[in-house]
Amino acid sequence: MGEQVSPDSANATHADKATKAVKPNRASKPVGAAGTGKPARPAGKASGTRKAAGAGKAAGTTGRASGTTGKAKAGTSRGTGGAKGDEATPKKTVKPWKPESRLAMVRRARRINRELAEVYPYAHPELDFRNPFELLVATVLSAQTTDLRVNQTTPALFARYPTPEDMAAAAPEELEEIIRPTGFFRAKSRSLLGLSAALRDEFDGRVPGRLEDLVRLPGVGRKTANVVLGNAFGVPGITVDTHFGRLVRRWKWTEQEDPEKVEAEICEIFPKSEWTMLSHRVVFHGRRICHSRKPACGACPIAPLCPAYGEGETDPEKAKKLLKYEMGGYPGQRLAPPPDYPGRPAAPLGTGDE
Repeated sequence: MGEQVSPDSANATHADKATKAVKPNRASKPVGAAGTGKPARPAGKASGTRKAAGAGKAAGTTGRASGTTGKAKAGTSRGTGGAKGDEATPKKTVKPWKPESRLAMVRRARRINRELAEVYPYAHPELDFRNPFELLVATVLSAQTTDLRVNQTTPALFARYPTPEDMAAAAPEELEEIIRPTGFFRAKSRSLLGLSAALRDEFDGRVPGRLEDLVRLPGVGRKTANVVLGNAFGVPGITVDTHFGRLVRRWKWTEQEDPEKVEAEICEIFPKSEWTMLSHRVVFHGRRICHSRKPACGACPIAPLCPAYGEGETDPEKAKKLLKYEMGGYPGQRLAPPPDYPGRPAAPLGTGDE
C-alpha cells in the first residue's frame, strides 16, 4: 500500500459531491411573506413588481429585485416577483467520477468499511454449520446457488453423513439425490466424495487449518478455503465471491476481474485483522442493497462514498421496495441464524415458504 500521494486539492472530494447528489430535491421557497417568514408589508408597497429607479427592495423578495437592474443571470428564467429560486429546483444529477489518488481511494475504502460495520454489526457467514467439516461441505455446495438453498439441503445431508469417513463411503447416487436441490449435483457429489476421502486418508478425518492444505482438496479453491479459515479457524482471509467482486469494482477499489488478483489488491488496502469481517459486510451489502441489476441507491447508507451512485433506483421510496432480507423485513438465508441477527430465520426445505 506504501504509496503516499497527496490528494489533489484542486478537486473537491467525490464524497462531498455525492452527498449533495443524494439529498432530496427541495422546492424553492415561495416568495412573499409566507415564503420568507417576514411580516407582510403594508398595502400600497410594491409586491413582486418593478419599482421606480432608485427605489428599495421589492416586497417579498429575499435579495435584489430581479428584472429591474438587468443583472439577472444569463439563461435564468424569472417570473413575476423575480425572486431568486422562484422556479422549482431542477433534479440534481451526479457529476462524472473524477480520478482520485491511491491515498484518497484507500481512505474512502476504509471509511466505507467503517460505515458498513455500523449498518451490519451482525454480519456473519450465511451458511449454517456446526464444525469445520460442515462449513467446508456447505461452501462447496454453495457454488452456483444461494446460501438459503444450501441451508435447506444440508440438514438431511449431515444427518446421513456426519463425518468425512461417512461421506467418503457414501453411494454416489444416494449423495446426488440429497444434494440435487443445490444444482450441478453430479459435479458437487464428485467433489464431496473426493474431499471426504482426502480428509480421511491424509488428514485423519480432520479439516486442515492451512490454506495450502485446503486448496489441495477436490473442489476447494481459494474462496472456499478463505471461508473455512476465516470462520472455522479464525485465520483472516478475503472471500471473493460474485457479490464481493461486483461491489469492489463498483467502488473502484480495483479493476481486476480475476478473483485471485482482486483478493491480492484488496488485501493491500485493509489491515489483515479486517479481512474476514470486511468480506461479510461487503457480501451482506451486495445481497441486501447493492444488487447486481438494480441497486437500491436511494436507500444506500454509503451513497455519498460510491462512484457508481445513480446506476440503480435513486428515489428513496422506490429504492426501499428493492431491499432484501431483514433490510426489507423478510427472512434471512439461515435456518439457524446467530442470536443477534435482527431478521427472521429462513424456512426449511419443503415447507412452501422458501
